[in-house]
Amino acid sequence: MLGGARSGKSAHAEGLLTADAATYVATARRYPDDPDWGLRIAQHVARRPAAWRTVEAPAPNDLISLLGAAVEGDPPILVDDLATWLVGVMEDVDAWEGRGVGEVERECAALVEAVAAVRARLVLVSAEVGLGVVPSTRSGRLFRDHLGTLNARLAEVCDEVLLVVAGIPLKLRE
Repeated sequence: MLGGARSGKSAHAEGLLTADAATYVATARRYPDDPDWGLRIAQHVARRPAAWRTVEAPAPNDLISLLGAAVEGDPPILVDDLATWLVGVMEDVDAWEGRGVGEVERECAALVEAVAAVRARLVLVSAEVGLGVVPSTRSGRLFRDHLGTLNARLAEVCDEVLLVVAGIPLKLRE
């Protein structure tokens, strides 16, 4: 599930899970000095069904380990979202100025491998950042490029790919 900021991608992804039980994997890191970010997280939490289990996975290995432990018959897993996961990867290796590129690529490859191996129902949410203007900063361009590559690699191993634009889901692959 790809989409731009505030496109409705998360809400649409949540609506795809019709089972009572699900595991919601939150990849965002909490920043105590950013109340706006805290409010966004709270809005996502409030929207989730009470029966869903929420797992916070702000460290890159948290998500990869969780996916590696999933087996057929587990409740569906919704990962929201891969852009915030990638931000964590880039923060952890100090990649914002171009350092640690190899480590970012290794973490992304490990995620793609974990996603390809999951046998439980899996819904991934990610930002589509390649449709806008070219970022004016090096860090912005690095993030956009890494996320675009990650999204493309994940699309290769996913059965279905959707793009949400203005709240409307468009099937890119089914």
